[in-house]
Amino acid sequence: MVQAIVLAGGQGSRLRPYTDDRPKPMVEIPGTGMPIIGHQLAWLAAEGVTDAVVSCGHLAGVLQEWLAGADLPLRVSTVVEAQPLGRGGGLKYAAARLPYPDRPWYATNGDVWTRFSLREMAEFHEERGALATLALARPRIPWGAVETNELGQVLDFVEAPPSPYLINAGVYVFASGFAALLPDSGDHERTTFPRLARERRLAGFPLPQGAYWRAIDTAKDLAEAAREWGAQPGV
Repeated sequence: MVQAIVLAGGQGSRLRPYTDDRPKPMVEIPGTGMPIIGHQLAWLAAEGVTDAVVSCGHLAGVLQEWLAGADLPLRVSTVVEAQPLGRGGGLKYAAARLPYPDRPWYATNGDVWTRFSLREMAEFHEERGALATLALARPRIPWGAVETNELGQVLDFVEAPPSPYLINAGVYVFASGFAALLPDSGDHERTTFPRLARERRLAGFPLPQGAYWRAIDTAKDLAEAAREWGAQPGV
């Protein structure tokens, strides 16, 4: 699989003031010398992607200027929505620019910093004959948890335990015909995905044990990502 879309049009209001003068994917992970989207494109290229379409929106010119001047490991083109189309509409609009419309493709949200085998995810997708496959993460709960027994006695305190639920990790594999199922505007996670789930044509790929994943939504996420980078320089 050699093509991907990066959804990079969000305003990133919870990351202000970092996003006052740049789109969210252009925020730099402290200590890495590279914005979020730079890490994403390097990861996609390492996984065999040769062509990426970046869907721009908020402060699109800043992102386009960086892409034009960066030494990128793959071919990148951009699209800009004339008006907000929503996540599903934006994905469909960008999909029309994919260089190989008859082949499957990856997609990723522009605020995700992760490392795992996309090739394994693509194999998982193909084995199940799915139209769409989403990566599933199990994030840590940002609060400490308290364990009690049936008598109400406190047994232990657990700092930031893993969530009991899997969540959409914002990384996808789509079959070549998937774009036709997307809305022209609106959110595919409220329309297309539930329909495919009812039809059993939507698959979920749990991230492998030890895989790195973080969504960069707040300043705290940036600080945590920087700390993790320092602790795991190979990420």
